[in-house]
Amino acid sequence: MKLIDQYEDIELVDALEERYLAYALTTIMDRALPDSRDGLKPVHRRLLYAMYQLNLKPTSSFKKSARVVGDVMGRFHPHGDQAIYDTLVRLAQDFSVRWPLIDGQGNFGNIDGDNAAAMRYTEARLTDVSQLLLEGIEEESVEFRSTYDEVDKEPIVLPSNFPNLLANGSSGIAVGMATSIPPHNVEELCNASLHLIKHRNASYEKLLEYIPGPDFPTGGEIFEIKENILETYKTGRGGFKIRSRWSVENEKRGLWKIVITEIPYQVSKGKLIEKIAQLVIDKKLPMLDDVRDESAEDIRLILIPKNKEISPESLMDSLFVLSDLETRFSVNLNALSNNIPIVHGLRDLLLSWLDHRKEVLLNISNFRLDKIEERLEVLAGLLIAYLNMDDVIKIIREEDNPKDELIKSFDLSDFQAESILNMRLRSLRKLEEIKIKNEFEELNINKKDLISLINSNDEQWLVISDEIKVLKKKYSKDISSLGKRRTKINLITEDIVYKNDYIAPIEPVSIVLSSEGWIRSLRGKVDDLGELKFKDEDSLSVKFDANSNDKIIIFCSNGKSYSLDVSDLPSGRGHGSPLKILFEIEEEHNVVNIFPYKKGERLILSSSSGNGFIINQEDMISSRKSGKLILNIKDNEKASICKKVLGSHMAIIGENKKMLIFPINDLPLMTRGKGVRLQKYKEVDVLFLQTFNPEEGLIIQDSSGRNRVFNDIDDWIGKRAQAGRLVPKGFPRIVN
Repeated sequence: MKLIDQYEDIELVDALEERYLAYALTTIMDRALPDSRDGLKPVHRRLLYAMYQLNLKPTSSFKKSARVVGDVMGRFHPHGDQAIYDTLVRLAQDFSVRWPLIDGQGNFGNIDGDNAAAMRYTEARLTDVSQLLLEGIEEESVEFRSTYDEVDKEPIVLPSNFPNLLANGSSGIAVGMATSIPPHNVEELCNASLHLIKHRNASYEKLLEYIPGPDFPTGGEIFEIKENILETYKTGRGGFKIRSRWSVENEKRGLWKIVITEIPYQVSKGKLIEKIAQLVIDKKLPMLDDVRDESAEDIRLILIPKNKEISPESLMDSLFVLSDLETRFSVNLNALSNNIPIVHGLRDLLLSWLDHRKEVLLNISNFRLDKIEERLEVLAGLLIAYLNMDDVIKIIREEDNPKDELIKSFDLSDFQAESILNMRLRSLRKLEEIKIKNEFEELNINKKDLISLINSNDEQWLVISDEIKVLKKKYSKDISSLGKRRTKINLITEDIVYKNDYIAPIEPVSIVLSSEGWIRSLRGKVDDLGELKFKDEDSLSVKFDANSNDKIIIFCSNGKSYSLDVSDLPSGRGHGSPLKILFEIEEEHNVVNIFPYKKGERLILSSSSGNGFIINQEDMISSRKSGKLILNIKDNEKASICKKVLGSHMAIIGENKKMLIFPINDLPLMTRGKGVRLQKYKEVDVLFLQTFNPEEGLIIQDSSGRNRVFNDIDDWIGKRAQAGRLVPKGFPRIVN
């Protein structure tokens, strides 16, 4: 038997492109992005439809979540059960979803960040909002497709008699794109939709009168410039600044405390408290003394100030900057329209929903019209039977094939003849004939109304308007507790500048760096370091004094500078923290110099091969953990010198013990680079560098700590990049 070769050689790049494109499309279409019509992703839609088929209506009893998850996974969504359950849980959390789609019974987690109980313990059913999304689904209002195993059918989109996409929002990350849609108030969406029905090209300025901004489930306050909100809704990209809602409660003797009652959307209360508490421990919030959680069903966080003289506004400004009491919700109105991901404007999303409602209305109307015509056909046949009752009975009793004879005698359709034959004897009463005549007349009226509706664009929009008005009334801000606006919109004219009237006391500290690179901060100026403890085989390397509000700069042999605030250093009498954990410093490199930052001071840098330049201290500040590359060095070199400029001349000595003195002005002032040649060497490195004023003499400290002054230095003064001369007799031994 001859084997058929099923394999074909293809380029790896082509194979990767093909497979990655398929993965990207699957992620975009079937996982991460919602449909602009019903605002649901496939897993949400399948979950709600499965619960609908399980008859889990708002008025029915609850069923175990495990039963729901199993049904969804087995029939519609062949993915992990935990992912499906996580979706179910989120749709039931009133702090995650503005308009919950699932009514949960049991432990469904909380705003502290605690997880829900296992699916075998919790129970679920649909909410009224879900019923609106599914309303009319059995009247062929939407298209269905085969499920993954082609055994069942699932809806491509839900009828969605509820503006779910904008009401509940959505978030997701696909391949090369993402979506982030904030939730809104339903009454406001209904008002805007009613206006769009009449004025399809309404301006965004007009829509903003109906929809001032998002309405988050956790409340809070939005502070944003009106023009920015307008631009966000117009382009589909932007953001909103969300701030916690807070108030001041006065106590006895002039004391007070701050009470936080609402926190920004998607912020875990437990993690928020941990963050604030850590800021207090790290002394980054000197105005705050303590934070307490007195929450029950409602949020109640208590902030205790250090003293009553502190301004509450200053304390909150600090917290807004340093913690998640203020966050920014990024907006990206990206959704699928006709299976194409598009970043919409607010108007486009509303129109997409309205057009979908019109399509659903037409589908339902055509379905009902077909049913009416089918019923009218049956009733017409029954009326013929009543008018010719004796003949019909005779045919049924005497004919071998009564169905064909009925069709032939009374010009009936096959369907009408079958209906007459299936008619019960009790239906032969005169009363039943009257009922059929009344139903026939009523259905004809309904048929005319439906035909008129199907053929009239104005009537269709009138029906949709009436549906929206009913929805608006149901979730009115004045009637429904669920419908009340939770997020306050504050329009500002310019970006908020945080004020901090409180000035933390400046305290003297001592910075200690060990030989192994462990750094710490000690309160006060510590002169006696005899009691300091170090790790085994470690010892003191550098100690210098600074202030608690200083910034320190660290220059390492990799040519990079690092900086951090003294307040960020570990304090106390412990061993401190290793610099190589605080920063990304390679294992083979070490600290060349460490010092407090002082604006205006200059430094001289040099590599081991004798190249260098002068730099201002402000150019060495870095906010990155990876540091800032200052001095370019080759693979076989290291940065070896970093010293303050303290005079007009510099003396440099190499390992060959030759010294050269030349003016500092011969060196360039740079921010980064290799620099210029300082002294000429042959296979030796820089050993010593010092700046000084010639009139004061060159002062060198010997091994015993005594200063020795050399005034007769004219013979060593030369030009930059020369080799120099051997050091004077009696010159101390230099150990760099």
